[in-house]
Amino acid sequence: MNIAFAPPYIDQSVIDEVVSTLNSKWITTGPKVIALENEVKKLTSSDAAICVNSWTSGAILMLKWFGIKAGDEVIVPAYTYCATALCVLHCGATPVIVDVNDDFCISSKAVLKAITPKTKAIIAVDIAGWPCDYEKLNNIIRMPEINSLFNAESNKQRALGRILLIADAAHSLGATINGLAAAKQSDIAIFSFHAVKNITTAEGGCICLNLPPAFDTYEEYQYLKMYTLNGQNKDAFAKSRGAGWKYDVLFQGLKVNMPDICAAIGLAQIKKYECALLPVRKLIALKYCKGFKKMNWFMAPPLLKDNRESSYHIFALRIKNLSEFQRDQIIEDVVSKGVAVNVHFIPLPMLTFFKSLGYKISDYPSSYLQFSREISLPIYPQLTNAELDFIIETVIGSVNAVMGYVKSEAIALDYKVEA
Repeated sequence: MNIAFAPPYIDQSVIDEVVSTLNSKWITTGPKVIALENEVKKLTSSDAAICVNSWTSGAILMLKWFGIKAGDEVIVPAYTYCATALCVLHCGATPVIVDVNDDFCISSKAVLKAITPKTKAIIAVDIAGWPCDYEKLNNIIRMPEINSLFNAESNKQRALGRILLIADAAHSLGATINGLAAAKQSDIAIFSFHAVKNITTAEGGCICLNLPPAFDTYEEYQYLKMYTLNGQNKDAFAKSRGAGWKYDVLFQGLKVNMPDICAAIGLAQIKKYECALLPVRKLIALKYCKGFKKMNWFMAPPLLKDNRESSYHIFALRIKNLSEFQRDQIIEDVVSKGVAVNVHFIPLPMLTFFKSLGYKISDYPSSYLQFSREISLPIYPQLTNAELDFIIETVIGSVNAVMGYVKSEAIALDYKVEA
């Protein structure tokens, strides 16, 4: 077999939606983007949703919106994709990197220790679709002693009056806490619609607002829509509909809007997400768990526990008592047999750029441990039962073979030394 890691879900409804956009003669930001925003808003029960051209641009936009600048600090986890920290650097601020728990999520204890008078925001990352413990994070940012440290320097910061809690929800569209959308647990949740995500627009993302009453949600939505279009007060679609050609630029914005041709892909997918696509992902995850449960090396990823449920974006297989070298051998063997797998993620302090900034992986032992034994398996609706059986059999065979081989090799080396 030849099994891809994460191909996009493209059925006839997706093709029809894209074709209808092409036939409409309008392919940049317009009605399809608005329709997708409304679907995301409905799915997440958020107060507002603003589509952008990537998660990264959405995060940069929201940090700038909050007034993040040079001299400020934003707390981020070590175990995440580089964009979580890069968006902070793009604003001139400093990413304060902290360790994670063994469920991949940011450690609330580490967050509490890292807060200083310079802290303006926390970006919590929902790894593999598993939502962070937002109850603990919300409790921290509302502690009187933490609030007393907060130094508001912009209008948005003064309106909020505390540290901003952002969910890096790139993986977690559809995740829930207490039966409600996890996005509701943070001030801002930012989703990714990259090609490998549960819902894709090829490239893209969406910002969801759930701000306190001090903010006028509609006004913020309107302001952020302008922000995505260079601060211009009238978009091209409005002008094309006879709204007049005159426009103004009201502030220094960004050019990060999502076009309709991309929104069309996600619009078709999201309409069947809750009823079809997400349930299939869950079934696949459960099948993996059943297939591996008898292996004494198997460590199940967090999927459904207490009051939290994953969006089943990634099946993050972890193997007990495994070294990074052994993990890499297993990956090579699995791939050689026709199963594409991945690793999520290389911790930030292990990347050349972040090492050059002075971060050291030795300061993040849990992040390294999770990374060193993690293998991301394919999980998407198009997988057949036969393919899933093959993946399970292949992984079990490779893990057992590699762990046995390394053990035998170690014994042989010991014998040679003694001889």
